[in-house]
Amino acid sequence: MRSFLRLAFKTYLFTWVAVFLLIEIATLVNGGDVMDGFRNFTDMAGSASFLKGTHFIFGVFLLLALCIRYFVRTYRKRGFRVFLKRFSLLVLLPALVLFSAYKYIVHQNASETFTYQWDPTVENPENIATNYFETDKKHRGMSVFGWRKLDSTAIRPLVKNNVEWVAVIPFFYQEDEQTSQLVVRNSYDRWSRRDSMFIDVIQQLHESNLRVHLKPHLWMREGWRSNINLASDDDWEQWFESYRITMLHYARMAQHTGAELLCIGTELRTSIREQPEKWCKLVQEIKTLYSGDLTYAANWDGDVYEVPFWEEMDFIGVQAYFPLTDNARPDLATIKSGWDRHMDHLETLAKQYEKPILFTEVGYKSEASATIKPWEWGSAVSILYREKSHETQLLAYEAMFQKLWHRDWFAGVYIWQWNTQSSEERAQTNLNFSPRFKPAENVIAKWFGKNKIVGSGAEDGNYFSDIFGLEKTNEANNPSQ
Repeated sequence: MRSFLRLAFKTYLFTWVAVFLLIEIATLVNGGDVMDGFRNFTDMAGSASFLKGTHFIFGVFLLLALCIRYFVRTYRKRGFRVFLKRFSLLVLLPALVLFSAYKYIVHQNASETFTYQWDPTVENPENIATNYFETDKKHRGMSVFGWRKLDSTAIRPLVKNNVEWVAVIPFFYQEDEQTSQLVVRNSYDRWSRRDSMFIDVIQQLHESNLRVHLKPHLWMREGWRSNINLASDDDWEQWFESYRITMLHYARMAQHTGAELLCIGTELRTSIREQPEKWCKLVQEIKTLYSGDLTYAANWDGDVYEVPFWEEMDFIGVQAYFPLTDNARPDLATIKSGWDRHMDHLETLAKQYEKPILFTEVGYKSEASATIKPWEWGSAVSILYREKSHETQLLAYEAMFQKLWHRDWFAGVYIWQWNTQSSEERAQTNLNFSPRFKPAENVIAKWFGKNKIVGSGAEDGNYFSDIFGLEKTNEANNPSQ
């Protein structure tokens, strides 16, 4: 018993050191410094979910340590042959069975009787972004992550797919829905290492003729930012002041870098309900620091009707995760009809404020149920019980573009999401939002491309079927890029 307690104590210390080092590494990778990492660790250490997670990791490490101790003792007392036999039966064989079962289930769920004929003619062969925005004022946008390694291999695929606007998304944090203050820096009088990374990203995007939408996101370790629920007026005052300080910092960054669009908030429904006057004042304060266009990203499910400062914005921003169908694997006509009940409201809103509608986010996972609740994130184990469907993802984007792209009141989209670190191999089995290396990527490139589809039958879907050769076969096909 005493030896077990010693082992548990050592493992517990090791767990905390490992977690601390992981947070430090993550902070450094994202542009912070050692002290930023230490502050992140101390902030997180008070979180119930963080403590639960750390103790779960401790349990895993302790179990692993006990197994190692058992096999070491077996080897010392019984010799190599007995050790090898027990290790094979107790570890290798179960691991092989579990791995084989996992690979089989993933293969079955990822199988799809769908093929897609990639059309390279819709892609941009140049090394500089197109500039169709100048003629039709449509945002051909992509929400992009994974900027740790910024070079031509990160930007070139965006240019190739006719992307003209990139949403650069720095995150800032608070603990949960009851936290009365964001995590703020001690001083904002200089750019941090993380700020400098985003500034460098924006500069290099501009060099490729890409426009930038700076879209800072509040991220919570528990809960959803739209449901912030504070106990008192003083708590709301404290929260908003910390938000104000943070947003003014990003307004200065947007001005400093020449970012063409700044989003002043994303899905902050309860704050806007509780503090409409403060938001209106913040908008005016931002305008004294930043001279570009402004938007706010309201959630699709009613938030858009509660924003008191739409008149001050250049675009009515919508997080456009509208439910479109009731069933999985819908056809194109069904998805298109699902837009009808939403489009009237969007057009009415645009006419009411005489502002164009901009989809600050829209995205569909590559799974069969993607159009039922598009806002739902998957998990690491989704591939074990949900069906992959490149076809559904592709049709969802095609339906959206057919229904909206040529509307005068529609200002464009920012696709959620594109990761510069994605690999083609993993794209064949994952169910995430990213269209990269999937047929949806080529459909987006088509619609973002030059207006060669106007008047070509795109509205009835014939262009889509004829040009892209959508058909059922026994396997999925996706070209190497």
